Amino acid sequence: MNNRPFIHDDFLLDTPAARELYHRHAADLPIIDYHCHLPPADIAGDIRWGNIATLWLGGDHYKWRAMRSAGVHERYCTGDATEWEKFEQFATVMPKLLRNPLYHWSHFELARYFDIQDRLLNPETARGIYDHCNRLLAGPGFSCRGLMKKSRVEVVCTTDDPVDSLEHHAAIAADASFDIQVRPTWRPDKVLAIDQPAVFTPWLEALEKASGTGIGTLTDLMMALQIRHDFFASRGCRLSDRGLDTFWAVDCTDREAAAIFAKVRAGAGVTPEEAVRYKSFLLHELAVMDAAKGWTMQVHFGAMRNNSSRMKQLLGPDTGFDSIGDLPVAAALSRHLDRLDLAGSLPKTILYNLNPRDNELVASMLGNFQDGVTPGKIQFGSGWWFLDQLDGMTRQIEALSQLGLLSQFVGMLTDSRSFLSYTRHEYFRRLLCNILGNDMERGLLPNDTKLVGQLVSDVSYHNARRYFGFYGDR
Repeated sequence: MNNRPFIHDDFLLDTPAARELYHRHAADLPIIDYHCHLPPADIAGDIRWGNIATLWLGGDHYKWRAMRSAGVHERYCTGDATEWEKFEQFATVMPKLLRNPLYHWSHFELARYFDIQDRLLNPETARGIYDHCNRLLAGPGFSCRGLMKKSRVEVVCTTDDPVDSLEHHAAIAADASFDIQVRPTWRPDKVLAIDQPAVFTPWLEALEKASGTGIGTLTDLMMALQIRHDFFASRGCRLSDRGLDTFWAVDCTDREAAAIFAKVRAGAGVTPEEAVRYKSFLLHELAVMDAAKGWTMQVHFGAMRNNSSRMKQLLGPDTGFDSIGDLPVAAALSRHLDRLDLAGSLPKTILYNLNPRDNELVASMLGNFQDGVTPGKIQFGSGWWFLDQLDGMTRQIEALSQLGLLSQFVGMLTDSRSFLSYTRHEYFRRLLCNILGNDMERGLLPNDTKLVGQLVSDVSYHNARRYFGFYGDR
């Protein structure tokens, strides 16, 4: 019987070549986490957690989904159960998670942050693991900043609405004792919600206040967005992001968009066709703004959100009731990028699809709009959300390798609200090294560790460092 711990030095590394690639060329590299959802206020305040349940289960809809699927009552997910009761219930579910990504993620976090490698989390070990983690959390090095330093993080990019004050980013930047870059990311999704008046109208009011300008016309809206875009740039922003169902790229003139906006400001609704025209217009204009500043535009697309009306009414949005969508994307994506390219306003772009059927579509689309100047200008983003796991990341790497240049890939990100999720970078690096090492062993790549190792270190760290421009102005 093999007594090796579950999470061990060579986890996911099947061959000698894979192990050499990882340990020599990836393991010790820093982390650039260019897309996440960490709360800037937590970093500014260097918060701590009273127990592992709060840190691990609070707000984690991945774990809530799994617990619900195993028959755990909502009280232990989002309800009023004690922190120990919630942790105990999750521990009861853990043995049922075999082959679910949470089984790997959770044990990686226990091993890397709490040095628990001698046992698996289950009902019998739950109390001991809970108490052990809580003791460590009360000690030095386990605040949010301590965990970031322990993970060798260099840069973090949070996700921020244009109306956000960014006061916490300013406080972090002014703190000379903390040398990790924490930068905002411009996420203007709500400006597209013209067909959702309950979202759109109050957000416009918040934008008026944040920009210090009244918004009665489309010209006013674009001016207010530009004011906030400039403000984000002054706070170190280098990336934008969109969360879309699909792409929109129908023709819409300035006059048509202005008329649609005026109609909404007058209190009328819009037709589906008008909404698509307006969204097409704004998507283009937002990208032009990003290109003018040299930002990278990220687009996450393909989610079908808040499927359970009952649970949305009970708990609100983004509580674990989302799934993969299947709206068509190719023609509108091509037209969106082509219009920007024709205008000389196509920014550096990262595309993240949620439906794996679109992997080859995205990977092949990249080559249409590379400019021959910026290496990897148009990127195929790492496996996202439901694809953020062994098979999903493998399929993304395979599609990019076959139809593009893996060597130019900017690599992994956490896309997480948890300060323990940096283990996802290690997981990704191990997976990458295993794929390449297996190819070396099979003779599909040269048996040249220096050559292949350079690709590993570039994808793991150096490409992101070169691509985003985080270091030239510090």
